[in-house]
Amino acid sequence: MAAAARLRVPHSTHTLLVRSLATEAAAATPTSIKPPFDKILIANRGEIACRVMRTAQRLGVKCVAVYSEADRNSLHVKLADEAYCIGPAPSADSYLRMDKIIDVAKRTGAQAIHPGYGFLSENATFATELANNDLVFIGPPASAIDAMGSKSESKKIMEAAGVPCVPGYHGDNQDPKFLKEQCAKIGYPVLIKAIKGGGGKGMRIVETEADFDMMLESAQREAVKAFGDGRVLVEKYLETPRHVEVQVFADGFGEAVYLFERDCSVQRRHQKTIEEAPAPDLSEEVRRALGEKAVAAAKAVNYRGAGTVEFIMDANTKQFYFMEMNTRLQVEHPVTEMITGTDLVEWQLQVAAGNPLPKRQSDLRINGWSFEARIYAENPANQFLPDTGPLLHMSTPEPSASVRVETGVRQGDEVSVFYDPMIAKAVVHGKDRAAALAKLAACLDEYKIVGLHTNIEFLKNLARHPEFKAGNVETGFIPKYKDDLIVPYDRPAPEAVMQAALAITLGQFEAQPSAQSTSPWTALAGMRLNMPQDQTIQLVYGDVTATATVSRTPNPSSAAPISVHVSVPGTPDTTFVIRSATYDRAAREMKLDLGTHRTTNTVVTEGDMVHVFASGTAMGAPQHGTVKVSFSVPEPRYLQDIHKAAEAAMGTGAVKTPMPCKIAQVLVKPGDAVKKGQVLVVLEAMKMEHVMRAPKDAVVERVIYKVGDLVEENKLLVGFKEE
Repeated sequence: MAAAARLRVPHSTHTLLVRSLATEAAAATPTSIKPPFDKILIANRGEIACRVMRTAQRLGVKCVAVYSEADRNSLHVKLADEAYCIGPAPSADSYLRMDKIIDVAKRTGAQAIHPGYGFLSENATFATELANNDLVFIGPPASAIDAMGSKSESKKIMEAAGVPCVPGYHGDNQDPKFLKEQCAKIGYPVLIKAIKGGGGKGMRIVETEADFDMMLESAQREAVKAFGDGRVLVEKYLETPRHVEVQVFADGFGEAVYLFERDCSVQRRHQKTIEEAPAPDLSEEVRRALGEKAVAAAKAVNYRGAGTVEFIMDANTKQFYFMEMNTRLQVEHPVTEMITGTDLVEWQLQVAAGNPLPKRQSDLRINGWSFEARIYAENPANQFLPDTGPLLHMSTPEPSASVRVETGVRQGDEVSVFYDPMIAKAVVHGKDRAAALAKLAACLDEYKIVGLHTNIEFLKNLARHPEFKAGNVETGFIPKYKDDLIVPYDRPAPEAVMQAALAITLGQFEAQPSAQSTSPWTALAGMRLNMPQDQTIQLVYGDVTATATVSRTPNPSSAAPISVHVSVPGTPDTTFVIRSATYDRAAREMKLDLGTHRTTNTVVTEGDMVHVFASGTAMGAPQHGTVKVSFSVPEPRYLQDIHKAAEAAMGTGAVKTPMPCKIAQVLVKPGDAVKKGQVLVVLEAMKMEHVMRAPKDAVVERVIYKVGDLVEENKLLVGFKEE
């Protein structure tokens, strides 16, 4: 294993120790404060690895990174003081290899290991192995991980500790018939949940008894792949639930505190999208009860370090029930840091070093409001299916005291099929909920990403939705308001077409090899002296083909050297008169002077695609920010004919991959007669399963891939015989 080039991030850490949490703790307790670690290893990747490094290096603690072959050039490798490759891209061969991680830690002299979240963060065996190798696990005891790692066992412990639990069956009997009987007693709808893990994996909502068997098999299969354990529990599914969780922290001296709650109700695919702290519409009595029950849960398992106790709450009655405890730092921990003025990673390091909690419960206060939006590589219009590919362009807001940009990637990096598709987290703080939400919406407008699908437009619509503004949140929010949140723009705005056409023409003109020449014959393509030069461009947006005719007058004295006539089906033709226009292709920036006003816009051209960040109001969007509008330039007619013929050869209704994926199951073979809706292939992408069904009654002619194959997006999976 060769070490990556060392890169030390400059620290001014010693000046920051004036306000260090260790000093706060010393004032709060007579226990002597131990010095922090000299060096730690971070057994993770991406955003959380960068996040841990930021605090550790601020405190003067050196950081060792580990990485897979796919992450060789990633940001967390660059930021680390030392970095070591531990295997190929699949996490089972790299980030989950305890032996390799421990070996690197011992060889580099690391005293402790921070697991981040995911991977080995809630693995009791890993915590035990570290202790056996004289390494500190920056997390809870293995016994606490074991107790809370089983959803069924943890509910028994919670019931004994007086923490309310959702009605259901949490026992050891995994016989499908028995589980089905328990569901009948509970009453549908029910929720099947893997007893281990999180992130929505191994979780299925069952509406009727007829769906139970298929849902159970799917949940168990996904649970085995994600956690190596297919056991499940079943419990009552609340119709209007809220997901409210409490951040707890405990030390090794028997003290525990709660740092208030977060609301994570707005979810898709059982995974969080936007989180906020504190939770809206809670009385102080409910808030205190939540916190006290969360602390009771932590003390019941002799907890130590950072943990999150998750509750499901009835949106109407505010009655809450224990769901599970995540024995690690959560993805959404920054919102808690924002409202409490704390650094939870620093707290983790202090507690792991054997120091007491930096603050007591009476020292903790809520200050303002905070939101976090998770920016994912996914396509909301296609059932939020994950996407992969390069980040061809990525610009983010400017960080400040009230805006945090949490990311583990840079422009040029690639979102891989092997790992979670989260690109970044936008975290904001305001004096109250309205101010923080307005700041979040403005912040999201500053995110401009090209190269793959993202959920940014969806998040903008969500942040500005009147019901979300009112705080009327529950886990069914996204399905309920889907039509408001996922807005299909039927046709592009003429302004966007104009900018895309200019990007193409200006890019061509500026790319001429003789641009510096004084010869009028080589300065522009196909010009005629003193005559307008017209170029007509077709731009495809969905099912709409727009036309733009760009006329350039080479006369320098002309008041309007450029005009663009735009024709978009279904809207009146528009002519834009432009006094001056420049396009910096490298900087992806277009500057226009339209006489009445000047604009500076982001326009990205890559291959046959042009991406324009246009005005939201121009696109008919419910916000005044920007909307990414992507155009393709049509291919020549002869290529279209070739591709149509290839499409026809696949058979009508052929089934294709909706995203890059791995083949998990193939349930049909050539010659099989299938019914509409029958499961054909099960795909695996971003650690989630996706079922591909027959679009009609048909006979299978071809099955292209086998189990284990990695397949790109839009590839044929199953072809049918012609009728």
